[in-house]
Amino acid sequence: MKRTDITDLFPDAPKEAIDKLMAINGSDVNAARGELDTLREQLEKAKNNEDLTKAQQQITQLTDELNGMKAAETLRLMREKVATEKKVPANLLTGETEEACAQQAEQILTFAKSAGYPAVPDGGGVHTPPSTATRDKFADWAKDNL
Repeated sequence: MKRTDITDLFPDAPKEAIDKLMAINGSDVNAARGELDTLREQLEKAKNNEDLTKAQQQITQLTDELNGMKAAETLRLMREKVATEKKVPANLLTGETEEACAQQAEQILTFAKSAGYPAVPDGGGVHTPPSTATRDKFADWAKDNL
C-alpha cells in the first residue's frame, strides 16, 4: 500500500493517522516477508534433504558394488594362488575358501593321474563289420560246425 492510496480514499485524514496506517502496513508486510523467507528456507532444506537422500542411496549402491568387486577379485586371486601352487587350471576351481580350492585341486590331480585310456579288449585294431551275404554266413557256419 502506498501513502497516496490512503489519501485518495480518505482525503481529510490527518497525517499522523496515515503514518500509523503505513507503520501497521509496513510491519504486516515485513512479518509476511519473514514468514515467506522462512518457508523458502524450509523448501530449500527439503530439496537439499532429497538431494542428500539420493546421494546417500547412490553412495550405498556404489559401496555395495565396490565391495562385491573387491570380494570377487579376492576370490579370483586366491584361486589363482592355489592353481599356481597345485599346478591346475584356475578356471576349474570353484571353492569359496583356500582350503576348498586346495581340496578341489588335489581331486583334479588325482583324477588326472588315474585317468588314462580305457583298456580295449581287442587291442584297438580296426574292425570290419560282419558280412550279411548268405554265402558268407554259410561259410562261417560251416567253419564253426564242421
